[in-house]
Amino acid sequence: MVWALQDAKNQFSEVVRRARAEGPQTVTLRGERAAVILSAEDFDALKAGRPSIVDTLLAGPDWDEGLIEDITKRSSAPSRDVPL
Repeated sequence: MVWALQDAKNQFSEVVRRARAEGPQTVTLRGERAAVILSAEDFDALKAGRPSIVDTLLAGPDWDEGLIEDITKRSSAPSRDVPL
């Protein structure tokens, strides 16, 4: 169901009840879709099986051996003198 923002605010308990019973409820602002109210169960289903950003980054390609060598060879000294 589609709810105007003012109606959704005034009847928030009903919006939540319908989200749990009927599925996602769309809220509009000035006639444009602004938000979707989901039941916790629907939200959990959307998140299930999705890797986190950390999982995605850790699953990236292995580093090239040449890159590893270049990193270990580089100087640990700063590139310029910094007065202390």
